[in-house]
Amino acid sequence: MSKFTSRFPAFASRDFSIFWVGQFLSLIGTWMQNTTLPYLAYRLTGRPLDLGLIGFSSTLPTLLLALPGGVLVEHMDKRRIVIVMQTIEMLQAFALSFLTLTGVIQIWHIIFLSFVLGAASAIEITARQAMLIELVGKAALPNAIALQTTIFNAARVLGPSLTAVVLVLIKNQGEGWAFFINAVSFLFVIIGLFFVRTPYKVNAAAQANRKRSMVAEFSEGQRYILGNSTVALVILMAAVVGFFGFPFGQQIPAVARDVLKQIGDTETIIKARTSALYIAQGVGALVSAIFISTFSDIKRKGFLLAIGQFIFAIALIGIALTRSSTLAMGLIVLLGWAIVTQLAMMNILIQIAVPDALRGRVFSTYLWALQGVAPFGSLFIGWVAQAWNVPLSALICGGVCLLAAILIHSLNPAFRRNIY
Repeated sequence: MSKFTSRFPAFASRDFSIFWVGQFLSLIGTWMQNTTLPYLAYRLTGRPLDLGLIGFSSTLPTLLLALPGGVLVEHMDKRRIVIVMQTIEMLQAFALSFLTLTGVIQIWHIIFLSFVLGAASAIEITARQAMLIELVGKAALPNAIALQTTIFNAARVLGPSLTAVVLVLIKNQGEGWAFFINAVSFLFVIIGLFFVRTPYKVNAAAQANRKRSMVAEFSEGQRYILGNSTVALVILMAAVVGFFGFPFGQQIPAVARDVLKQIGDTETIIKARTSALYIAQGVGALVSAIFISTFSDIKRKGFLLAIGQFIFAIALIGIALTRSSTLAMGLIVLLGWAIVTQLAMMNILIQIAVPDALRGRVFSTYLWALQGVAPFGSLFIGWVAQAWNVPLSALICGGVCLLAAILIHSLNPAFRRNIY
């Protein structure tokens, strides 16, 4: 066990281990819903713009809530915040399940409930990330982040795989049961959190912060970001991929149904192809996550981040140019690998660079840059796909991401060379 915990030091924490297992089971359900929801929406309307609207509604709350949420999280017990927000997310999944199983689901239901989920997630993600250090301590924090990334992406493989089985076997009500499974899966992480303690919790900074206004605390966090070139550059990178890159994933159902369509396609074949694309993305993501968690002490994190950025952009451009299902699957695998590599490296660089007293405020700004701009990116990508076609939207997004990566790393070569 000493060898195991030396390689994975976060597992030395009993509290982190409990949380990790519960969240893994919950994330499988989350990815079942993430796979099913866009498929259901596209089946109902057949409009790529609606996929963009769903992305807009699910990420708009981050634009509105992430920055004040970062200050709020530092004033409250992070574990309790996560429990409350996870409960709201569970109720949202139950509502989706009920509406779908009763046959009354409409696109506006999906858009509204996506907004509810986004509002809860905007607070929950910041609280959960800030809570990790309270479970494992700063020394094991990079490994805890990497292990969180691993289960997130293992669920990206298992969730769509189970979704394919549910949708194919339960032909008329598969979507509703997938949402129901997700709702039930939240119980694992919620119950687990009641047995979790936060032994590394620091209260002194929070007590000091309560004596100042929220505006003063927020301003302090922004001054820190502007004065730290590493953190500021990571946040800039997050904003670029948050607008032009990651929202393209919402168009996977359109890729499966329209871009890769074959003569003789049936609805069952389209369901299987959609799930296969999500699974391919999950496989690439899982490979990246396992590597990062196993070698969480890897140096040159800035260099690895740069590799992820370039591969992501090239894979997007490749998707725009191919109509082969086999080649598209391979490119989606690369896309999944690159997404996780970028997210994990940006997360780790932010977390290890920031003092404990500022972590919630700085991470919420990073989250705002990554997901706060995503509503408009979703609308832009959905509009281009609707007005012209999905491949053109992939080409534009891939080209912008590639150009941004070249400019950022050409102007800041020290970032990829010297960040450890």
